[in-house]
Amino acid sequence: MSDVEVELVLRSTRVVTPEGTRAATVAVAGGRITAVGPYDAEVPAGARLEDFGDDVVLPGLVDTHVHVNDPGRTEWEGFWTATRAAAAGGITTLLDMPLNSLPPTTTVDHLATKREVARSKAHIDVGFWGGAIPSNVKDLRPLHDAGVFGFKCFLSPSGVEEFPELDQEQLARSMAEISGFGGLLIVHAEDPHHLAAAPQQSGPRYADFLASRPRDAENTAIEGLISHAKRLGARVHVLHLSSSDALPLIAAAKRDGVAVTVESCPHFLTLTAEEVPDGATEFKCCPPIREAANQDALWQGLADGTINCIVSDHSPCTTDLKTPDFASAWGGISSLQLGLPAIWTEARKRGHTLDDVVRWMAKAPADLAGLSAKGAVEAGRDADFAVLAPDETFTVDPAELYHRNQATAYAGRTLYGVVRSTWLRGERIAENGNLAAPTGRLLERNN
Repeated sequence: MSDVEVELVLRSTRVVTPEGTRAATVAVAGGRITAVGPYDAEVPAGARLEDFGDDVVLPGLVDTHVHVNDPGRTEWEGFWTATRAAAAGGITTLLDMPLNSLPPTTTVDHLATKREVARSKAHIDVGFWGGAIPSNVKDLRPLHDAGVFGFKCFLSPSGVEEFPELDQEQLARSMAEISGFGGLLIVHAEDPHHLAAAPQQSGPRYADFLASRPRDAENTAIEGLISHAKRLGARVHVLHLSSSDALPLIAAAKRDGVAVTVESCPHFLTLTAEEVPDGATEFKCCPPIREAANQDALWQGLADGTINCIVSDHSPCTTDLKTPDFASAWGGISSLQLGLPAIWTEARKRGHTLDDVVRWMAKAPADLAGLSAKGAVEAGRDADFAVLAPDETFTVDPAELYHRNQATAYAGRTLYGVVRSTWLRGERIAENGNLAAPTGRLLERNN
């Protein structure tokens, strides 16, 4: 192992690397990984050794789908609380969605406002998506030049009036503009016509809410998105896939060379419609949590590569907005701190490994966003790590979560995987639930 300027060496019998999990030492200098060497490699003079025994060293997770809501709706969440929760959960990089903050990230000035608010509050590294709405085609290139990682749009109402959806003509116009400068369009894909035609029933029954967000709404929207992307040669990403019926369409598009990627979320992969109690609107999100058979198919989509990554879609609100009426309650699930153990609990049951989890929750999201310094334990990358005790369990107590509002669909669940510590550029930022002062940086898209 090279000993040039090495300041820190991490050692474990299990380090998840791009080549697989193995016993190794990881050398760190200047916040970067300088080498991944044999387990018994000599520790350079002057370097500090951290020996984690049999706990697993993972790359810090990358979550590209987080609603921080700061500024403007900081009673829902904020950069201070969101990044603390992320750090406690093994996440070292997040990308903030362009809504539900006020202002939304739809102009360069609005981006500057958000960056200024985040700068002193970020416990982990933070980047920003821009927004594509009907009125801001002229703002897309300036936002791209200012360093946003891509652009989010809705094809059906977003739930907040300051972020309206795009119709098909507007979608094509924005996609053409973004494709023209090599950008990425990320899409909430539910078709408004199918939603309008679905039965709408207020009240506490989850079955009624599920019927109001049919799979056909997702399938039709994704079909149209792929058609536009194919015609325009555009890069597109399907957000929070819930309907497994869309998987064959997506797989065929990938085979045809369409530049489409797909994410799903912990709640779709670990929770099922059959288990949602009536009135339990902490389980409400759009698109919705679907049936167990649908979940099985989503896991198959992960296994065969049709689904690229798993990210949280952390979308919190104040507890008073989670009324028992599924029609009127705010739709969003808080899981930023719990995504890793929730997914690991289900993945291990289905025969997957931590190598798979790292591919889905660190490497693939980093690749999506072009974060070449993130997502893997290998020389040249940032020294971002999560140290996990994968065989230990804990029961989710909402009072122990760092989210500003602690309502969660995972309350009372026993999960595998205790995050012992989280490291950002070679500095320990969380350990056994204790958080250090914020040292996160604001990231811009790599040119």
